Amino acid sequence: MTIEQAQIKVDEWINTTGIRYFNELTNTAMLMEEVGEVARIMARQYGEQSFKASDKDVNLADEMADVLFVLICLANQTGINLTEALQKNLEKKTIRDADRHANNEKLK
Repeated sequence: MTIEQAQIKVDEWINTTGIRYFNELTNTAMLMEEVGEVARIMARQYGEQSFKASDKDVNLADEMADVLFVLICLANQTGINLTEALQKNLEKKTIRDADRHANNEKLK
């Protein structure tokens, strides 16, 4: 699935199953909540925190998909084409960081 196809599919789902989009502020809060759930798993799976018994069924991929879903909702609501935005962002990073990381002693 391309990013464009994902934006279309999410929009179709929202307008049928979801009835309508939550407002942008609600979706921003939901995005922060979903990112927090990813952070919780990362801290336990790759960091120093341990899982609780209630965490036994966590699924990192599913939580990342939740983040992507809400981000796509926000993009759709605000008229952002994520394919174009990502392409422009990568171009900006390529120009800005052309030598930056190669010259970073911390990365060697």
